[in-house]
Amino acid sequence: MSKVQSYIKLARPFTLMPPLLGIMSGAICAFGSVHNPDPEHRLTIPVLMVVALGSFCAALLNAASNSINQIYDLEIDRLNKPDRPLVTGALSIREGWWFTVIAYALALIPTWLVVVYPYSGWGERLFAPLKFHQTFFIYLAAVFFSSVYSVPALGRTKARGLLANLTIAIPRGTLLKVAGWAMVAHIWHTEPWYIGLIFGIFVIGASSTKDFADIEGDLAGGCKTLPILFGVKKAAWFIAPFFVLPWLLIPLGVLLADPQDPSHPILTGNPTVLTLLGLLLTAWGSYTFWLLVRDPDSLAKTENHPSWTHMYLMVMAAQVGFAVAYLL
Repeated sequence: MSKVQSYIKLARPFTLMPPLLGIMSGAICAFGSVHNPDPEHRLTIPVLMVVALGSFCAALLNAASNSINQIYDLEIDRLNKPDRPLVTGALSIREGWWFTVIAYALALIPTWLVVVYPYSGWGERLFAPLKFHQTFFIYLAAVFFSSVYSVPALGRTKARGLLANLTIAIPRGTLLKVAGWAMVAHIWHTEPWYIGLIFGIFVIGASSTKDFADIEGDLAGGCKTLPILFGVKKAAWFIAPFFVLPWLLIPLGVLLADPQDPSHPILTGNPTVLTLLGLLLTAWGSYTFWLLVRDPDSLAKTENHPSWTHMYLMVMAAQVGFAVAYLL
């Protein structure tokens, strides 16, 4: 395997799609919402460039997070993922650190230029007031959470049960959507945080789907994941509702008035599409719920349980669905 192939494997490119899609979806939601600061809702080249920049940075941020996690999970991966490049020696720990630091820097620094209307030129964005650099600070928070998740000196919440799920859900669920929104509109509205809450709740449960197959290595590495703390069956029942309940918030958001401005609902996308999306995802989540609890022991016997596949497909479908609802 060449060095380039090893670095690609370290980045785990398949896992980069959900954050990339999440950023783009969040930006589209902001563009199509009533909170778009451009009164004419113009889809200009600068807007597209900003969203493209932010999406690329989100993918790099996720790659850096994957890398730092593998650095600190080296002994665990010797049992759970023996083909990973740091375990096989295809990449050294030093090379892993260089990749992590460079990826974090390339993911974070350019987001300083992500500033919404009326700032348009790159020079205007560079020197815009601090309060307009919302995307930068959201990405900075994501760097913090990904570090806290993996690094022992910062707490390594990966080894702390439900705290691990929350540390993943905040940046990869809630803040991901808000970061995408921040590329087009200001974040100080109920709507982006409500959308982020939906995805955050989903990720709380969904993030444990891979823990079942990793019990042996996690035990050896001192990680108290939910399957280790509660056992396979109880953990499966614990996470299963998170595949259903968050999607019910979508039709609810169509019905509830925005507490900041009761003249419109919390979710201002196409109400029909949003309602159908919520019902479809609820049904899909119910099926995944059944897959999880019908034979919980099978979760610990296969690396890629069907529920894990459904989790990834479901979150990507939700991202696309939200984008469509705010374009119509």
